[in-house]
Amino acid sequence: MPSIPYTAEPVLEDDALADLRIRTQGKTWHLWGRSGLKRESELARAVPDNGLPVLLGAGLGHCLNLLLERGLPVAVADRETELLALTGALDGRAPESCLHIDAPNPARALDRLTAWRKEHGGRPLVPVVLPLYQRLDRAYYGALAQTLKEGAPTDFWSMARYPKFRSSRPRTLFFDSDYFLCREIQAALLRLDIPCRPLRLDDRETGSSQFIEGLLKAVVDFRPDFVLTVNHFGLDREGKLAGLLDDLGLPLASWFVDNPHLILFDYTHPGADNTAIFTFDAGNLDDMRDKGFKHVHYLPLATDPHRFHPNAGSGRPEWKAGISFVGSSMTGPVARSLTLADLPAPLAGEYEAVAAAFGDSGETSVERFLGAERPDWLNALHGLPVREQRLAAESLLTWEATRQYRLACVRATLPYAPLIVGDDGWAGLLGNTGARLLPPLGYYEDLPRFYPCADINFNCTSRQMKGAVNQRVFDVPACGGFLLTDHREQMEDLFDLDREAAVYRRVEDIPDMVERFAADETSRKDIARAALRRILAEHTYENRLKKLLSIMRDTFC
Repeated sequence: MPSIPYTAEPVLEDDALADLRIRTQGKTWHLWGRSGLKRESELARAVPDNGLPVLLGAGLGHCLNLLLERGLPVAVADRETELLALTGALDGRAPESCLHIDAPNPARALDRLTAWRKEHGGRPLVPVVLPLYQRLDRAYYGALAQTLKEGAPTDFWSMARYPKFRSSRPRTLFFDSDYFLCREIQAALLRLDIPCRPLRLDDRETGSSQFIEGLLKAVVDFRPDFVLTVNHFGLDREGKLAGLLDDLGLPLASWFVDNPHLILFDYTHPGADNTAIFTFDAGNLDDMRDKGFKHVHYLPLATDPHRFHPNAGSGRPEWKAGISFVGSSMTGPVARSLTLADLPAPLAGEYEAVAAAFGDSGETSVERFLGAERPDWLNALHGLPVREQRLAAESLLTWEATRQYRLACVRATLPYAPLIVGDDGWAGLLGNTGARLLPPLGYYEDLPRFYPCADINFNCTSRQMKGAVNQRVFDVPACGGFLLTDHREQMEDLFDLDREAAVYRRVEDIPDMVERFAADETSRKDIARAALRRILAEHTYENRLKKLLSIMRDTFC
């Protein structure tokens, strides 16, 4: 479980090593920056004479030298072979005075420290934290730092390996990224009387050192039965946090509510057997198994009927419409992905045509589509030098396919003067076509009051999900609105399409469907009421969380 990929080079002053310059993921870090020797001296002075210093990173070696000169035995936890080769900080050290620990995980490192501590009379371990190492590998050095600060490594790991799922109400540690589903999950767990502790994520992909500390504290204080996250937020691409959870024996449930391939692209995930993947799109199940996950389950979206309900309040006058659509034009995601991908000129000139073919293919994987239909593109994408470019190229084809499809669907409603709520991109796409445009609305504050204002709420699904349904399929009927949506294969398992849904199967069918339901208020109300009954009975987040909790118990008990 290595630290993040990086390269390093020495920084010399007067022909002596004064610092290290680290380059990683397009960023430049420094071991210390200015005054590195002074700062290492300050760390050494802070160690009491009766302590056993544990350096979390060897640094320039100056702190280590000062501690050894004081006659203290020193342990150094350092797995950064490239940095050690540049500094020579551990070269020639006698093992009886300087213990080097490069164990593969924090648990084994602490086992060695525990034995070392006994050899030295049980004196207190004193962590000496060099900040850069926490950034290089938060899960490894951060776990060691937090455990040593608690003062009892042996006790910590014995406490961390408690039996799981012994209560009828599994204790849930929730990685709260403030994504749209996070509020619903926490509210549903509260209504189900499930003990839940949120752990705030300021960075959706990887947790900070403070996040790792909070995780380890929660393991001891809260004793969760499992960790729950959305879209793998909090899990780093190098697999460090997944490995730490596996070391702790703490199962992970990751609920994907967007295309998991675009999120797990090039992820390393140790401890896959310790993880259960839940995906909103049944079409992703085989893909997740192919990535090495053994526990993979279909868990569609739902709605929160306490937020989306027919009595949510009256809407604004300008929201009144015969037909309305809420959604992104996708021009922004396309432009961002195109810039990040930085495609060679031949590919950049034809990405729109390739995206259109991908959208029409019915394939859920860009890579599989390209392998079958455009191997030249696949080879070119594999040849892009940076991982982020390759991911951006796949995202580009997905978002451009969605943009084209969504624009075609919305254009089919133009004879009926639709109200379009979304980003500025719609103005450039639709021009003076008779559509009325409004800026984006707040999901929680506005949409429950907006949906009932239209006779017909129109929906067309993103191309990142070829068979699944999106959020509007549940939210619109939940607050009493009528929805006209594109047919989705998985919708047939969620609703009775004869009585509880109105669907079109081709773009060409949209005008006739709009005319039919615009003239038939009785059918609109009957379908909306039937859909609402089904949603309240089967498609709330309480329903979904009950299933998730049951699966986690059956899998990891």
